[in-house]
Amino acid sequence: MSKKTSKVLAFATGVALILAACGGDDGDSGSEASTPASEAPATEAPAADCGPDVLEGGAGGAEGDAAMKITFDISPDAVWQDGCPITVADFQCSVNATLNTPGSISTTGYDKIISIEAGESSKQVVVTFNAVYAPYKLLFGGLIQASAVADCNDISGDFASLNQVSGREWMMESFSPDQLVYVPNPNYWGDAPTVERVVAVPFADFDTQSAALLAGEVDFIYPQFFAGISDALSDANVTSKIDFGGDYEGFYLQADPARGGPFSDPIFREAFAKSIDRDAVFEQIYIPLSEGKGKLLNCGPIVPGQYCDEAFADQFDPEGAVALLEANGWTKNGEGYWAKDGNAPTIRWIINTGNTRRENTQAFLIPLLQAAGFNVVADNCDAACYFQQRLPALDYDMAMYISTAPPDPAYLVSSFTCAQIPSEANSQQGQNSTGWCNEEASALLEKSDVTVDEAERAQLVKDALKLMAGDYVMLPLFQFPKSGFWRTDRLAGPVDAELNNYRAFNNFSKWEDVDGDGQIVLGAEQWPECLNPVTECANSSWMVWLTAFPILPNVWDTTNDGKLVITNLVTKEPVVEIL
Repeated sequence: MSKKTSKVLAFATGVALILAACGGDDGDSGSEASTPASEAPATEAPAADCGPDVLEGGAGGAEGDAAMKITFDISPDAVWQDGCPITVADFQCSVNATLNTPGSISTTGYDKIISIEAGESSKQVVVTFNAVYAPYKLLFGGLIQASAVADCNDISGDFASLNQVSGREWMMESFSPDQLVYVPNPNYWGDAPTVERVVAVPFADFDTQSAALLAGEVDFIYPQFFAGISDALSDANVTSKIDFGGDYEGFYLQADPARGGPFSDPIFREAFAKSIDRDAVFEQIYIPLSEGKGKLLNCGPIVPGQYCDEAFADQFDPEGAVALLEANGWTKNGEGYWAKDGNAPTIRWIINTGNTRRENTQAFLIPLLQAAGFNVVADNCDAACYFQQRLPALDYDMAMYISTAPPDPAYLVSSFTCAQIPSEANSQQGQNSTGWCNEEASALLEKSDVTVDEAERAQLVKDALKLMAGDYVMLPLFQFPKSGFWRTDRLAGPVDAELNNYRAFNNFSKWEDVDGDGQIVLGAEQWPECLNPVTECANSSWMVWLTAFPILPNVWDTTNDGKLVITNLVTKEPVVEIL
């Protein structure tokens, strides 16, 4: 999906919100793969320097008294691709990288860690927090191998063009603008993949992607849903599954006063938001898309469920917008645009080029907003530019994208609290790409993270979202369906089992090769330009789906029905103690 992720590609993806952009970067759609690496026996001795089992200096460093402790027992069989054991050093390195790397996308949760130490052995990890952290299961994912990086406190220069670290079924053999090749990890201690290799290739748009599937050049695609997609991919050998999950699309208004854009003025921002008829947008754009099955989303940056109370409903008020502007010194200039002190702001609306639905939304809405007195212009770029450069840098005024949310509202803290706005003061760390700062809302969201009672936690989230609605920083549009299409003459097995998962289609190690060519070929609609697991590179859904989730180990994985379950990285459910 053309989207955003909550952001930390490798380690903190658990609390990340994935952004997606349909129609990725231009790339060769060929599917010829390189020769897979020869497989070494699982008992092969480590070929690399594994480094210390425990890092000198440990990890964390948050101030305060211990309030919660979690003890993890790493499987004695758990090793990296080079045979080095996965130990407490890797947990320490991952936390240090997330907390200290310049430009790290999200430090939320990790900033509450006082220390990470070895317990009875280097295979037992003891993590101490300075507060009770309710969404702790979203932490400790996408682990980084300590011995694979030069400095765990700054991995910004690592994984520039390849990530050869693996603690899962697959190893990344090669990565280029033309293709990505995975081969089995010979030292993986779980079930081996069912095929010899997986190849992913990029496509510039849906037309070339769908043509490749229909021609049998690729086995599987995961396109962004649109009205008529099933008809476009109708073929006796193609099947599909479409479902609703944690994806949602919305408008976002960049509000950071430090950046001085037009929406840093709360009056102008409110008037602009009140001038957008979301019902009209829904009727024009989403009713054809949903074929009558969806409805306008009024929850905010979250899908319907226990944290939603329709706080964003009934915001359209064009007469109120005019009155608000006039009462605060705004008048229309000779061109018909709202101006103050002789200045009529230009509003830069960014989307990813090649996304027909968003281009149609701009074509529909920009003339209406201009007629209402707002000088809105399209200021678009390709998916990599949008999600990995301009959005993390808050280099826009209005944005439109789909977010893929994990099965817990903790991502709201990293995405919408004051402390998570990237700035020079925090080394440009943080995932708050709207620049919105409401101290009361931030306090509510941060409190929700340390609140264990589910009902109380839900109310805290709802109260924060009401404040967001009142500040007009985002306008929700639609809970977006997910869609997967594949060739039944080339693939079998549980292809449809995880398509609604936050981790998307990452169970492809269990898919079966039907045509006997020994590989699975995936068609990608968005291609990452960088692979770093904690920087802005991780802001793209396809970056995470293709280059992090398949190789980097987690303590907990998400399930297709939105639950969190332990993985074979640990021997049992970690022990949580409230101190």
